[in-house]
Amino acid sequence: MDRSWKLNLLALWLGCFLVGLGMSQILPFLPLYLQQLGVTGQADLSLWSGLVFSGSFIVSAMVSPFWGKLADQRGRKLMLLRASLGMAILMAAQGFVSAPWQLMGLRMLMGLTSGYIPNAMALAAAEMPRERTGWALGTLTTGQVSGVILGPLIGGMMADQMGFRIVFLVTGGLLFCCFLCTWYLVHEQFERPARDEKPLTRQQVFASLSSPGLVLGLFIATMMIQLANGSINPILTLFVSQLSENTHNLAFISGVIAAVPGVSALFSASWLGKLGDRIGSGRILLVALTMTAALLLMVSLVQNTFELGLIRFLMGFCDGAMMPAVQALLAQQVSGKVLGRIFGYNQSFLYLGSVVGPMLGAGVSAYMGYRWVFVISAVLVLVNLFQMHYYLNQPDMARTKSA
Repeated sequence: MDRSWKLNLLALWLGCFLVGLGMSQILPFLPLYLQQLGVTGQADLSLWSGLVFSGSFIVSAMVSPFWGKLADQRGRKLMLLRASLGMAILMAAQGFVSAPWQLMGLRMLMGLTSGYIPNAMALAAAEMPRERTGWALGTLTTGQVSGVILGPLIGGMMADQMGFRIVFLVTGGLLFCCFLCTWYLVHEQFERPARDEKPLTRQQVFASLSSPGLVLGLFIATMMIQLANGSINPILTLFVSQLSENTHNLAFISGVIAAVPGVSALFSASWLGKLGDRIGSGRILLVALTMTAALLLMVSLVQNTFELGLIRFLMGFCDGAMMPAVQALLAQQVSGKVLGRIFGYNQSFLYLGSVVGPMLGAGVSAYMGYRWVFVISAVLVLVNLFQMHYYLNQPDMARTKSA
């Protein structure tokens, strides 16, 4: 049994790494690929880029609960295979499109293949020893973060050397390797519900929870984490240009500042997850939310790119703590029968944050200026902090907070 869960963790880590790598490899050149497909003019390019980027997230947010429900009925490994194979086929197909609407359609279909990461987390939460849950989920987070950090670098280099279309084919191949890795190496002890047992309704799922308010607060925390991280994406380069006198290497500086939170999250997620197992994931989450709000307010006051990069590096430690803590708390609150559904709902809130964050950043910066983006993000995180503090300090939640 000990060897089995360790092999599972290694295989799931590799799968999360390949998914993070594959999904981020195309991000540096997607607008340039649209130009190659015939989109001209800055306004049209911005519109198409927004549709292509957000389309898959919107679809994923809608279908994630369905995949979670199916995972509870048929097993999480099946959902991992479904997601990895679907992504591999659709990613490779994007290398053969001849029009922007075809690319957008395939990207939206990619949303239907979502679910590898949340199902990997749910399977890990169900199969790992309970006292190692936080550490295991933190370790899986390092796999995804490693892929996301390396993906744009590798994708950009391949695009320069071999062309855009080849990158889609290579990425499809990597995702197929993820499918094979999952097929052969991941093992799940899953008891399928009886054939005459009807799946629980949404109301019954939440009625089965010991603290529905806490679970909803954790969903909102997931959205706030993604929103706070994503709100800077549309304005990062512009904000860096406002802070920097040297505009010759603007793209490089922006790239470094965009990457540094991932570096610190990579090195801290596993250790902080282990710390959460010892002192309580609730405490880790509250401290991380507090620090995130404070650091966002500090970003609104920076005067140069060094200060911006340093604060974003510190924010990466908070990122490495928050998501594993949220997932560990969810695993503690949920029975195995509805674990997939709850993780699916949580993933929907993650995708909503991925959509709302950039929209918030673009809208607030247009009307109030760049610095107000960070102030408003900090206020939203603080609201979620107070909500989480309330639920975690309820008498029946003392065990969850300290266990």
